[in-house]
Amino acid sequence: MKANCPVCKLVGALVIIGALNWGLVGILQFNLVTRLLGDMTTASRAVYSLIGVAGVIKLLAALKGCPACAKS
Repeated sequence: MKANCPVCKLVGALVIIGALNWGLVGILQFNLVTRLLGDMTTASRAVYSLIGVAGVIKLLAALKGCPACAKS
């Protein structure tokens, strides 16, 4: 199994955090981000934005592969 680059590890962690939060929202109607950071505060919007960008990066990596991982 090939090791991932640090960017892929960070992106993967953010995608997992986002997926777990959406699972909590869907199953328990509990939004952990809102609970910890407030409803649409600057901090919560930053977290949602980072998770969204991570999702896009993960999608592109799934389609094209990660250029940093390909070098190693």
